[in-house]
Formats: sequence, C-alpha cells, structure tokens
Amino acid sequence: MIIITPPAAEQIRESARQQQADPEAVCLRLAARLGENGAIEYGMGFDDKADGDLEVAAGGVRVLISPASVELLAGATLDYVEINPGELRFIFINPNDPSHKAPGPGR
Repeated sequence: MIIITPPAAEQIRESARQQQADPEAVCLRLAARLGENGAIEYGMGFDDKADGDLEVAAGGVRVLISPASVELLAGATLDYVEINPGELRFIFINPNDPSHKAPGPGR
C-alpha cells in the first residue's frame, strides 16, 4: 500500500516523542487530494482512527488513510531527506502523481 523509509519512520517516532506521545501507540494520518493543477497535494499528522479508515503498518509506523485518499496513495513512498545542507523534509514519491518523474534509463 505505502512504504515509509527508515529515515522517515525514525523522524515520525521522534516527532511523537517530542509531543510526549508513545511512538508505538500513535497513528500517523496520511491524506492526499488532487490539486487544481492536477498534481497530488499531501497532508500528514497524528490522529485517531475514524470509521472507514484503512489502518496499515509501514516501516514500523501505524498509518491511517481515509477512503478518499487510498487510491491516490497506493504504491507511494514517504521519505525524509536532506533537500539542501541542513534542510530536512518529508517527501512523497508517488507513481500516481502526474507531476512525479520516475528516473528513466541512464539517470
């Protein structure tokens, strides 16, 4: 369904600890919707499970996805990367996103 890389999972657990929550008990909600330009827009945060949510374990993290986001997030990867020196950020790598550019041969 969704992949959470080890660096992303560790940062999620660290964020839970900073909020004085049990990293093993909290659920991370991932959300996705199509933006006006056709690209997928993402949201994430700690949340409680709601009726109809899909709950999956990814990278040792409990993830909640609403039915409206399931199709858009299928096959996506959540990573935590250094964009520029000292600038770390969560990114989604999603083959369902029209703006996603998969590396081609020789890249």
